[in-house]
Amino acid sequence: MKNRRIDFHGRLAGAILSLAMIGVSLPGPVCAQDGSLAAAYKIIASKHFVDLTHSFSPSTPVWKGFGPATFSRAANPATGQSYTIAKDGFRSFFYSMVGQYGTHIDPPAHFDPNGITMDQIPLKQMILPLVVFDITPLLKREPNHALTVDDIGRWEKAHGRVPAGSFAALRTDMSRDWDSNPRRFERNPFPAWSLAAIEFLYDQRGIVANGHESLDTDTTSEMRSETWLLKRGHWQIEAIANLDQVPATGALIVVSWPKPKRGLGFPARAFAILP
Repeated sequence: MKNRRIDFHGRLAGAILSLAMIGVSLPGPVCAQDGSLAAAYKIIASKHFVDLTHSFSPSTPVWKGFGPATFSRAANPATGQSYTIAKDGFRSFFYSMVGQYGTHIDPPAHFDPNGITMDQIPLKQMILPLVVFDITPLLKREPNHALTVDDIGRWEKAHGRVPAGSFAALRTDMSRDWDSNPRRFERNPFPAWSLAAIEFLYDQRGIVANGHESLDTDTTSEMRSETWLLKRGHWQIEAIANLDQVPATGALIVVSWPKPKRGLGFPARAFAILP
């Protein structure tokens, strides 16, 4: 129980810090004097939440090297009979799928044999200020555009410097095809990040993690951007949804995932808290 309290307080402390970083003022007498978590929660609960996570199923888009998931009814290992509500009072699914499925996390160990696994990522990195780079206007003339350092420079002229400690997301509107046209995710190349932009955001702006709507980081098959970031201890979220509902700055992102020991990836749940 003690460890649970520490984790809970750590997450909320991170939330309060993140609110301060994006300029949300907590009630002075309450928060400044007694550190009230209730005051922080009241502010957060009053905001609009946007789900950044796709539902997944056996028909979900996935890299062809992995293949689709299978869902089946969980069965009693002694009898081989599936559990049912009528017979057993409950029912359950057995899920079989690769870790990199649906909206998912890639930890450093996915590419780096010495990198940290998903159970080792610090809790405070699961809630971060969120910045969104919208390159959809550029895709009209270049459908497979990769975000460049110049694009980031223009974004900063409009929205200010990318804050250190943030999560950078790339909006391409690919997510709109997730259910209606999943074969669109088989296209190659596709809009993504350039290696120069990834290097700049991590080395020059100090972001903590990044995410995108596609199933990969790169516009090319060499996976240079993904290899670079994962082998330097960073992590990413792939197949993000609904970035068209999130502003360029001012929001928070909250990402959570299961905790398999030495896990190399897993479906994640991500959502944004709007300012």
